[in-house]
Amino acid sequence: MVVVFALLAALSNGTSAVTQHIASTASKVELSGWRLIVFVVRRPLWLLGALAQVGAFVFQALALHNGEISVVQPLLVTELVLVLVLRRVWLRQSIALAAWSGALLACAGLSVFLVAGEPQGGRPVPESRHWIAAIVVIAVAAAALMVAGRRGSPARRAALYAIAAGITWALEATLIKATTDTITQFGLGGMFTHWPVYAMAVGGAAGVLLEQEALHVGPLRVSQPIMVIVDPIVSIALSVWLFGEHFVPNGWVMTAAAAGFAVMCVGVVYLTRKAPETMEAGVTGQSAQTV
Repeated sequence: MVVVFALLAALSNGTSAVTQHIASTASKVELSGWRLIVFVVRRPLWLLGALAQVGAFVFQALALHNGEISVVQPLLVTELVLVLVLRRVWLRQSIALAAWSGALLACAGLSVFLVAGEPQGGRPVPESRHWIAAIVVIAVAAAALMVAGRRGSPARRAALYAIAAGITWALEATLIKATTDTITQFGLGGMFTHWPVYAMAVGGAAGVLLEQEALHVGPLRVSQPIMVIVDPIVSIALSVWLFGEHFVPNGWVMTAAAAGFAVMCVGVVYLTRKAPETMEAGVTGQSAQTV
């Protein structure tokens, strides 16, 4: 069920991205600020996307509560593949064969990583000193990346903000898991008497802001693959550090798992570079190479 919930979270995220993008770009005149907000909230398609976003959070929370972070977060990479399917089936876009090849490569690498590495659970409750250290490290690193991302070329700025967003979302995954564990122990009311829910809210807001900044300051072909790759890498590191998750203690098996993860990353980069740049029907993947 952990895999099912993670895949449902990925599908919901993909559905949200497609529907909200279509709804927000449907206006024939350029809108911004509150006018754009008023426009999109009156469109059923955007509301469907918002509902899908809520569903994505719920499914991710269920997956994280019942399974390992080092399994759930890598599985969320499949969002890119599912979005590609939605764009072909729903929007009738012409998807280049190279993009499908990237999707196949990403899925194959992900499968090898999960089967060979066999991520397994550790301690249910991290030590307080580990929590404090992890939050401080991620916060300082994200702040430093934000400062560095204020200058430079659009690609450099997008990359730095994307890394900051990726590590923030990784920390957010651990906070979601901690919050769901708090609900299990103390109930919904008791959740508000413990710190994880408030840290989760702050982390989520920070992640959204950093992600939007990464998408705004530079090309999508730079920011998207970096966020998608950095998130599971840092998530795995945090899962080992905080929750004591571990992998098969065999050098050859771990080498195969690492190779699978590397192949997945290559597939993600290739997919994002070859997929159509816009959601417009008839746009092929070749246009993405010029952006």
